[in-house]
Amino acid sequence: MINVVPGEERSVYNELMKMGEIKDVFHVFGEYDFVVVMEVEGLSTLNKLVDQIREINGVTATKTIVGAEL
Repeated sequence: MINVVPGEERSVYNELMKMGEIKDVFHVFGEYDFVVVMEVEGLSTLNKLVDQIREINGVTATKTIVGAEL
């Protein structure tokens, strides 16, 4: 989940869509601005991707929830 600076939603969305591991980006209303669904091979890859997201101009905060297929 991602928070962004008001007015920067479009540019952040465009940058997110360039990342190959990201499968879906949902613009939501409430505590967060985006919910991002991504698929990665391991936690080290996840950490690197989250770091890249945090570096996007306009991103102010992230929260990660890890899920797994049964």
